[in-house]
Amino acid sequence: MALFSETEAPVLPFSLSDDINGSYRWDDRLKVFVISLPDGELVFSDDFFGRKISDRCVVYFQENDRFDGPNTDWRALSDSELTKTQFTNIRWQHDRIRFYGKDIPLPRLTAWYGEAGKTYTYSGITSHPNPWNEGLLYLKNAVETVAQERFNSVLLNWYRNGQDHMSWHADDEAELGKNPTIASVNFGASRDFVLRRKGDPSKKLTIPLNHGALLIMRGPLQHFWQHSVPKRKRVTGSRFNLTFRRIV
Repeated sequence: MALFSETEAPVLPFSLSDDINGSYRWDDRLKVFVISLPDGELVFSDDFFGRKISDRCVVYFQENDRFDGPNTDWRALSDSELTKTQFTNIRWQHDRIRFYGKDIPLPRLTAWYGEAGKTYTYSGITSHPNPWNEGLLYLKNAVETVAQERFNSVLLNWYRNGQDHMSWHADDEAELGKNPTIASVNFGASRDFVLRRKGDPSKKLTIPLNHGALLIMRGPLQHFWQHSVPKRKRVTGSRFNLTFRRIV
């Protein structure tokens, strides 16, 4: 063993506030941060996939027969225009939910992929899986090496600009089982991912998820914490988030 390390461990690129009582360490073998929180654990890499793969993913998710992906105001398109658009690789849809007696569209586009029979229900929406494709399997296999978990499904969210968002929730549906491992990968525009402690919402952790970032949530985290992707009016570009899961 060398007397002095030739390279120092990286520093976490965001802060853990004192009131959260969290800590972190650098895993040099996997090249990720392991963040310990009360009742849960996170695994984080700011640039897991690298620029070349991440750039290709943004193109891959938007490829279609009608519009120039990066130069289209996707949020301005009507549902009928989206329905007419044939996406090459991902079957995007615009789900709607009942909210205080009104039928309103989700503030994002979604797609559900996975093994046959792995149906998922959240917010009153039941999704039946599209079959895996080569691109999604590539990403899944890469994530599984770090998560040390075999995933059988993935939820894709397309945040078309900073107006699209995700409200407070936890991934604690029954079909995910107890203490599920959720692996999140992100491509495109950077967005804040915010965690708050259930029962004590003043305890929050904000994690900027950049182009190519990986964030894994595991342990009992989903039972004790909620998370959200708040609106960011200054964000004009698309952000694609994939959360790999195991339906049990």
